[in-house]
Amino acid sequence: MTAIAENPTATATAPALEWLDPATLTVDVNVRKDAALTPSFIASIAEHGVMEPVIAHRKDDGTVHVLMGQRRTRAAVEAERDLIPVMVIESPEEAERIVTQVVENIQRAALTEADEADAYHQLSLIGVTASQIAKKTGRTKTTVEGALKAKSSEAGTAALGKGWSIEEALIMAEFEDDPESTLELESVIMDEPDQLHHVAQQLRDAKERAAALAAFTADLEKAGTTIVEAPGYNEENETLRVSSLNRADGEPATEEDGNAVYINQNYQGEFATIPVIVGWKELGFTPRNAYYSSSSANKGPMTDEQKAERKTLIERNKKMESASVVRREWVANLLAKKQAPKGWQHFTVHAITHHSEVASGYDGEVAAYMAGAKIEGEKTWAWNPLRDHVAKTTTRPEVSLIALICAGYEKTIAKDSWRSPHQSHRDYLNQLVTWGYTASETEKIIIDSGK
Repeated sequence: MTAIAENPTATATAPALEWLDPATLTVDVNVRKDAALTPSFIASIAEHGVMEPVIAHRKDDGTVHVLMGQRRTRAAVEAERDLIPVMVIESPEEAERIVTQVVENIQRAALTEADEADAYHQLSLIGVTASQIAKKTGRTKTTVEGALKAKSSEAGTAALGKGWSIEEALIMAEFEDDPESTLELESVIMDEPDQLHHVAQQLRDAKERAAALAAFTADLEKAGTTIVEAPGYNEENETLRVSSLNRADGEPATEEDGNAVYINQNYQGEFATIPVIVGWKELGFTPRNAYYSSSSANKGPMTDEQKAERKTLIERNKKMESASVVRREWVANLLAKKQAPKGWQHFTVHAITHHSEVASGYDGEVAAYMAGAKIEGEKTWAWNPLRDHVAKTTTRPEVSLIALICAGYEKTIAKDSWRSPHQSHRDYLNQLVTWGYTASETEKIIIDSGK
């Protein structure tokens, strides 16, 4: 089909917008990881067409090769669209020219993060990789990749349009398919932006726990197992644990007597089933001891106050687990910088002299992660990737030392440490805050306990 040029007078080196038959375009190797077509995407292209131009390069033989927009091109072919908009780059040097312009703009003006993200996006549209953009602009590859990922989603683009940072836009893009989480994150950005990473991690962990519970429950239901809520503790409850009942002949009930289970999550977060008997009275079972008798004091249902206390405990423990993920990642990013944090010498010697357990009991895997070292080898009792790293390199030993001490502190902090904080916990968290870390609400409980 004959191309319809929007600007027939354009020079040979200038990009030209043309309308081309998608079936005539050559789709080269797709560097995008999300190139899979979906019925909904094809239907959208069939109804609305291709809204954002495909970027392509016309070679000497006249063939037009798609640089960016392979997915849209393929969908247009599937939807049998006659024409789609194609921005044709006439010379291979065009990408270099645009890179130069972007770099000049970044160096000349104080661009907003939204402007920078737009610039990186423009470069990616003509096939410039994140590594090349980072090298040309002086930004880190991680920054460029984050900006491109944010720009690739509607939620991320909208966040940048509101003047939010690339970091904030990236988190909004991550949760764009979860309306409830999106609303919570928007509220955090507006009211408590310094808590964004903590809240985001809490949402990730909650999602992971929910998925694990759903999978565990699905397996039980598939096997025909009856699942009930956790039972009470006295004979007024219709359901009691098998372990608390005797058979009619006085012998202890066994798991084979159970007719249902409830799902319990242990301290490590693992799910397990506890066998119970629903309708135990009618089935002839009796309480095994006075602990489960209705006359036993303080063994009835929890009061509202007890329920509230338990809920607070569970929620704070969960938030503390999430904070550990954020905290360790923050330390790893801190130690990845060119200079070690100010005052690291006193921090390490203080830890060794005042809290010697942190140096002798550190977790080698956590320390290696914080130090940015490779984590290799089989996880045996003697496995220690930080030790292997130190044996192989003599560069930046201070980073390994700081990581070792931080990992030692991390090992002493449990998810319920907020209940009885130790001075070592306060020393560690206060040092991180001095270096720029933002403590979560639960971590602040530990910090404030020393005041």
